[in-house]
Order: sequence, then structure tokens, then C-alpha cells
Amino acid sequence: MNFRTAEFEAAYGTTAQLPRSACPEIAFSGRSNVGKSSLLNRLCARKALARVSAKPGKTVTVNFFSAGGVRLVDLPGYGYAQVSKAEKRRWAELLEGYFQSGRDIRLVVQLLDMRHAPSADDETMLDFLRRTGLPFVVVLTKSDKLNKTEYAERLAAFQAYFAERQPLAILPFSALRGEGVEALVRCIEKQLEQ
Repeated sequence: MNFRTAEFEAAYGTTAQLPRSACPEIAFSGRSNVGKSSLLNRLCARKALARVSAKPGKTVTVNFFSAGGVRLVDLPGYGYAQVSKAEKRRWAELLEGYFQSGRDIRLVVQLLDMRHAPSADDETMLDFLRRTGLPFVVVLTKSDKLNKTEYAERLAAFQAYFAERQPLAILPFSALRGEGVEALVRCIEKQLEQ
């Protein structure tokens, strides 16, 4: 699969605006500022396909990118404390609306910051993925920010945490170094074949 052809399609801020699912979709989910946009840019070998911000909470819409008959879907980040309850509720409704609209979701790429244990919000999302039976892969972002000892310890901790939670794979990832890109592409391609 060549993701280099990916192009921005559209952004939607409400469930009612979401387009029908016309092709297979790969959804990218995670906390605010976990690196979803950086991962998409690295995956597609494009520096500015998805907007990257140092400030959390910048992706507030469901962003669709088309890539050779597949949609890459950048979901709003969850868990950002600096927004109103009404805005958090809107984001939650948007996420629920996306997942519950009968879409052809082939894979959810669930991003977690490798430096930290999963948050309560992460656990809620992971429980949702398990309950719905959606296939998911865990991508551990920001792996380049750990030294070798920390890296090994955190990877072992995540492997233990996910021993019974059954993601398709656990992939350390670095947007800076490109670690994990090829493994993620293989996971996506495998799910698209099914």
C-alpha cells in the first residue's frame, strides 16, 4: 500500500456531517498530543498532510484522508483537560458517532505515549475496542524520548499490560526516526486484505 498518495479529503465537526462509509477505513485514535498527526505524516511520508501542534487539543474534528481506495481517519484526541465539559461531550459524541455509524473500519490504530502507563481515558477507549470487537493495533509513540533501559522497561510493561487485552500487535514508534513505520504498514495491509 502506498500511503504517499494520501490527500486531505474533508474535516467534520458533528456526527450528522460524517460522510457514508464508501471504502475501507483505518482509524487513528489516542489522547490529545499523543502524536496522531505526526504518525500520519510519517506514514504518508508527508511533512504537512495532517496539522501538527505542540499544544494538545488541536484536532477537534474527524479528518478524512484518501489514499488509493482507503480512507485514513484522524480522530479528535481525547482526555485534554483544558477544554470545557461541553466541548469534551461534543468530542465524545463525535467519536461515538463515528464508531457507531456502520462504517467499514478495518483497523483502529490506538496510539499510546510509550513514556507513560495508559490513562483512565486510554483504558476506556481500549475497553470500547475490545467490547466492539474492532481489530486494533497499539502504537507506542515517542519511543525516541526514552534511553535503551527505559525503552526496554516500558515495552515489557506494555506487553504485560496487553497480555490479555489482545491487540493485533504492539509497535514502538518514532516519528523522528521512523521506527515502527514498516511494521504498521504491514499490519494495515494485512487488515485490508480481509
